[in-house]
Amino acid sequence: MSIGLIEPHGKQLINRSLEGNQRQDAFEQAHALPRVTLSQRNLADLECIATGVYSPLEGFVNEAEYNLIVDTMRLSSGLAWSIPVTLQVPESEAEKCRLDSKIALAHPNGEILAVMTVESKFMPDQDHEAQQVYLTTEDAHPGVKAMKDEGPVYLGGPISLVNTIPYDNFQQYRLSPTQTRLEFSQRDWKTVVAFQTRNPIHRAHEYITKTALETVDGLFINPLVGTTKSDDIPADVRVKCYETIMSHYYPADRTMLGVFPAAMRYAGPREAIMHAIARQNYGCTHFIVGRDHAGVGDYYGTYDAQTIFEQFGPDELKIQPVKFEHAFYCNLTKGMATAKTSPSAMEDRIHLSGTKVRAMLKEGKKPPAEFTRPEIAEILIDSMKEPALSAV
Repeated sequence: MSIGLIEPHGKQLINRSLEGNQRQDAFEQAHALPRVTLSQRNLADLECIATGVYSPLEGFVNEAEYNLIVDTMRLSSGLAWSIPVTLQVPESEAEKCRLDSKIALAHPNGEILAVMTVESKFMPDQDHEAQQVYLTTEDAHPGVKAMKDEGPVYLGGPISLVNTIPYDNFQQYRLSPTQTRLEFSQRDWKTVVAFQTRNPIHRAHEYITKTALETVDGLFINPLVGTTKSDDIPADVRVKCYETIMSHYYPADRTMLGVFPAAMRYAGPREAIMHAIARQNYGCTHFIVGRDHAGVGDYYGTYDAQTIFEQFGPDELKIQPVKFEHAFYCNLTKGMATAKTSPSAMEDRIHLSGTKVRAMLKEGKKPPAEFTRPEIAEILIDSMKEPALSAV
């Protein structure tokens, strides 16, 4: 860990990537093991575990840890952990995965990526997990549906990465916690605020990120680029938007872009905790939590993702949440504001959201300046003419 930076969650940054001869030997031996092909969500989780984004996890959670996380939002060590990171497989696949033995974890393209020791093999009550984590058992919730689609049998145990996870996009922004911590240290950033997003940065985002930046050394814009809903704006388009808005409207010496490889779970309050922990591991001291963080539909209260932080003390979560009310463009003051700073009536407030932007784009309308910067509006309009772009 770099001197002066916040300590990782659990004090030690995990690295589950083998190197040198050990890596080569394990990779060769893995070809003789039973093989499990990873889903896109598990592929993202594998990367987050191996590189320390999910420190202190060293693998997919076993049954004992799973039950504690689901019911108490804590690990057996007492550390906060809000969502079980699980490797789920169909029953037919589970038959070849024996307890206390090793299996090979493969990319959907067939390449072996990791070796896992199966410490645990169980079939939990998925409705109970759904109710606890997502606050609903409805399959209409994308997180619940994705969880159930993964399979009913859960395998838990430590992993070792024996191959490079292949990607053909965002290479310069795929930074591990070790790399971000080094970069923060080189920039002499002692305090860093992280911004999680799965949408292009619109004017409300710009307002809250710059307000937060007034109080810290640096801003880490860390968009999620793993699996999202089919109607979310594709990661390709979003990254282009981030690059553009940062080059025009943010100070280069105090702002940094790096992608967050995780898949979106849409777990609202619980996901806010998980997102905060990941950013602490990246080296961030503060984490922006706005309106309906990681929410979907009407499953969570507007500020539930903020109040959940009150359940954890400073010994459990060292990263500090920076809480913002819903920002809007104020016609009275002719600028961005929140209810805390604007005296305007509701009719003078133009509320901004990624949902509204997506709706306008579907109708072929260019978002106005009150929604987003003109350069970003152009990128979004152009993206609607390029159906080949797809979500990552």
